[in-house]
Amino acid sequence: MAITDHIENYPGFPAGINGFELSQKLEEQAKNFGTVFEFSEITKIEKSLENNCFVIRSQNKSFHSKTIIITTGTTPKKLNVPGEDKFWGKGVSTCATCDAALYKEKTVAIVGGGDSALDEGLFLTKFVKKLYIIHRRSELRAVKILQKRAMENPKIEFILETVVEEILGENKIQQLKLKNLRTSETSYLDVDGLFIYIGLQPNTDFIDIVNKDENGYIVTNENLETNVNGIFAAGDCRIKTLRQISTAIGDGALAAYNAERYLDHLNCNL
Repeated sequence: MAITDHIENYPGFPAGINGFELSQKLEEQAKNFGTVFEFSEITKIEKSLENNCFVIRSQNKSFHSKTIIITTGTTPKKLNVPGEDKFWGKGVSTCATCDAALYKEKTVAIVGGGDSALDEGLFLTKFVKKLYIIHRRSELRAVKILQKRAMENPKIEFILETVVEEILGENKIQQLKLKNLRTSETSYLDVDGLFIYIGLQPNTDFIDIVNKDENGYIVTNENLETNVNGIFAAGDCRIKTLRQISTAIGDGALAAYNAERYLDHLNCNL
């Protein structure tokens, strides 16, 4: 959110809002309700056997708490090519649902060949004039029904066995430098934006106390409880179907409510 130049799908801002500005407003509101922010990289979460508390260890200090809500989010996997950091959040995006409206009647490209790439690509075609889907393999990984829909869409053109080597432009994206992996041929593609769908990495490597799936996403129930009593998870770091600011905030409200109920129950049993 903080590195997204323009957010148009968050309720209450009809003209949209800068992502950094929105994050500052949310932080300010949290502080008004007494939230204290500590900035430190967490390295481990442990259960203390002495006082029924959790110990949150960081690089330079430790925190003790009777309950924890984990909201560490995810990090989109990057292409790691020249120009990517320059245009990240300003032409390079990982969320078509968030940014599609910015590209009405424009030409954009997607990198990826899985379900997310094709699903988000089909959504983009409701706005864009032309969509290129670039995939490094000769075959797509998405489910057959998504492949069929994408191949039948007149706005979509596939560029297979190809990778993006560089993102070019001055104040905005203008071209992609492409390389065909089969022929080693280099070409250039004119685009106004690039969406990257090569996967997300949940920021949960430091957590080994709760159950996670094979991709590292935290497993919760409908009350956002993990398998460890007193530990909750909310937002993008947990298993869920839609990762947006609004759904993360909904998760946070539900997790906070249930954490409060847990503390009330805990105090009754002391």
